[in-house]
Amino acid sequence: MKNILEQMQKQFFDLTVQKDIPLAGLTTLRVGGRADYLLTAEKEETFCGVLRILREENVPCLILGNGSNLLVKDGGFRGAVVRLGKEFGCIDVTEDGLYAQAGALMSVLSRTALEQGFAGLEFAQGIPGTVGGGVYMNAGAYSGEMRQVVKYVRLFDGSEIREVPGEEMAFGYRHSRAMDENALILGAAFRLEKGNKGEIEAKMRDFAQRRRDKQPLEYPSAGSFFKRPEGYFAGALIEQSGLKGKTVGGAQVSEKHAGFLINKGGATAGDFLELMKLVQAEVKKNFGVHLENEVRIVGTDE
Repeated sequence: MKNILEQMQKQFFDLTVQKDIPLAGLTTLRVGGRADYLLTAEKEETFCGVLRILREENVPCLILGNGSNLLVKDGGFRGAVVRLGKEFGCIDVTEDGLYAQAGALMSVLSRTALEQGFAGLEFAQGIPGTVGGGVYMNAGAYSGEMRQVVKYVRLFDGSEIREVPGEEMAFGYRHSRAMDENALILGAAFRLEKGNKGEIEAKMRDFAQRRRDKQPLEYPSAGSFFKRPEGYFAGALIEQSGLKGKTVGGAQVSEKHAGFLINKGGATAGDFLELMKLVQAEVKKNFGVHLENEVRIVGTDE
């Protein structure tokens, strides 16, 4: 592994390599162990080149965006975590909307749309992830989803870069073609409509206020921890199972919104995993419904 990294650093001058890095501070849950290596790529060419080499050498790798939908186990990640640098977050104005690189924050994308007078991305202003992660999982909120506005996606499949039209991305509930093909998102173009800036901003303020009123934004979390089961709402099932406020170590079912598992302080990944299993078991017992975690779980146990 050391020789591979040395070769990549000689080949890619903008690549930063760090060893034995704690990942808890790089995720919104604020839990998790250490990564053997953390690689930060500033350019698309470097990002693709690094991933191509890692795959060819069969080195386990994890792509890290804003860490907002991720739980890293306490044993950390054995391999290379690859992160997009600050320069990989450009947003450009196009004839019919915007183009954003994968590292751009969803909140910045939404704000840029407002500044340019484009409607359609108001729902994204409170989503804490990056464009890459948002497209990958078809992120959404308040009846809006990425699939409604994506014109095309730049995908890297490990060997070549392709521009795939939005209608061919197989978008579904928290799903996209990129998941099926183990492909990586490099960026996406968004087809938007011109709108009234005042109305766009008012809608964004309304969504932001609803989040503040209903979600535990004052605590570290990964957003909605479970996917919405067909015909139900995860938060309602958890609340009706009497689990609001249920705590394991420093992890708790939020008393404000039962669909959120929050870090009350000092939580471990193990606390969250135990609480997750407890919630799943209780909901299954009470309603016969299996709650599938929306949060991606990676890494090794201690």
